[in-house]
Amino acid sequence: MSKVAVVMGSTSDLPIMQEAVDILRGFDIEVDVDIVSAHRTPEKLFDFSMNAHKNGYSVIIAGAGGAAHLPGMVASMSPLPVIGVPIKSSNSIDGWDSVLSILQMPGGVPVATVALNGAKNAGILAAQIIGSSDKCILDKIIFYKEGLKQKVIQGAEEVRKKQT
Repeated sequence: MSKVAVVMGSTSDLPIMQEAVDILRGFDIEVDVDIVSAHRTPEKLFDFSMNAHKNGYSVIIAGAGGAAHLPGMVASMSPLPVIGVPIKSSNSIDGWDSVLSILQMPGGVPVATVALNGAKNAGILAAQIIGSSDKCILDKIIFYKEGLKQKVIQGAEEVRKKQT
């Protein structure tokens, strides 16, 4: 069974990152959640990053605000795919500092980056990565996307009914 690590720089990131946790659990994917600060617990960051693949993880989702070094630092030390979630934090410059810190990685150190506070999409992307080699998860993604389609179709029907 595949497992995803969801890490963040501080407890204040949890309300945003919980969306990734919830969507992954909805797909029946095992999730471990932890606080791993690039600046305050660098030893923990190094240990986690260098051993994540040995600890059974398939994908890492890393959320960070402000300078947002966590996703890139994890990606620099781990062979696993890393999905970065920029978080608009209290010390943020409207979140742009976080977006650019995660998005603008040097060649050779990729971090897939979702929208500002886009942890839900990070969870879906992690599930899709796992689904590329796990038919059970792939089927759940297909079902989920069909549900999104049906919701739009229903909404369109309701709008049309109100207009007549």
